[in-house]
Amino acid sequence: MSIVVATFYQFFPFADYAEWRSPLYSLCEQQAIKGTILLASEGINATIAGSRSAVDTLLANLRSDPRLSDLTHKESLCPDYPFDRLKVRLKKEIVTLGQPNVNPNQQVGTYVSPQEWNQLIGDPEVTLIDTRNEYEVQIGSFRGAQNPHTDSFREFPDYVKTHLDPQKHPKVAMFCTGGIRCEKATAFMLQQGFQEVYHLQGGILKYLEEVPEPESLWEGECFVFDQRIAVKTGLAPGSYDLCAGCGYPISEADKASPEYEEGICCPHCGDRSPYPLTPEKRARQQAKSQPSQLKKTKDNK
Repeated sequence: MSIVVATFYQFFPFADYAEWRSPLYSLCEQQAIKGTILLASEGINATIAGSRSAVDTLLANLRSDPRLSDLTHKESLCPDYPFDRLKVRLKKEIVTLGQPNVNPNQQVGTYVSPQEWNQLIGDPEVTLIDTRNEYEVQIGSFRGAQNPHTDSFREFPDYVKTHLDPQKHPKVAMFCTGGIRCEKATAFMLQQGFQEVYHLQGGILKYLEEVPEPESLWEGECFVFDQRIAVKTGLAPGSYDLCAGCGYPISEADKASPEYEEGICCPHCGDRSPYPLTPEKRARQQAKSQPSQLKKTKDNK
């Protein structure tokens, strides 16, 4: 039986969000759903996995609330759960930009469907920006996109203020994994005086799902925040693993590096990884890897 992986988000005034945590957790637990659901006063954001019937039950329950009646989601299939457990968390923001005055419920950029995206970014007047972080951009992006070289989404406003100008960049197109970061990024840019701001509807995942490879302008793979690590066109599983030491996506070439130690570190450790490898963490990783290393030694005898 395949596991359905569903991602969804929606910005809406959600004053009673804290009251949802317990019943939502209970429902997911009853349905054997795993993954993460974030609740905040600005809306909901989730990536969850479960059986077909379990996912359908959860989505139907959410859509029974009038505020979420038009909730859309993206899904793919996985042979097993890509998450170890279930988390339902209360947050200040469902995606953290750190700009309290930015409200996607008031204004966002113009949505562009995956089918219309190629034509838009082919316009020489359009400045194309990848709103994701450095470690995500490194394994794949759209051809010709600017890389802001950010380590967290909180840094994006500073990038806009120092590298972009409403007068010099009249048309801006933006994209991210599933679309949620662009909701806030486009709202922020409109607030900064940019006139024509566009974003890829459904994000990279929707584009990879709907645009066939011969027509695709995507290069590489797309990092995802679960045990699949990365996906390709058609949302097929990618070729990357995750470094146990720093959390950076690693390729077969990375594993061939002399700086790679299985279960401990990789060439990116201490660089621009999401979670830098400290000496204390290295010691913990070495301790964890010892049982498996001992088993390999015995098996080879």
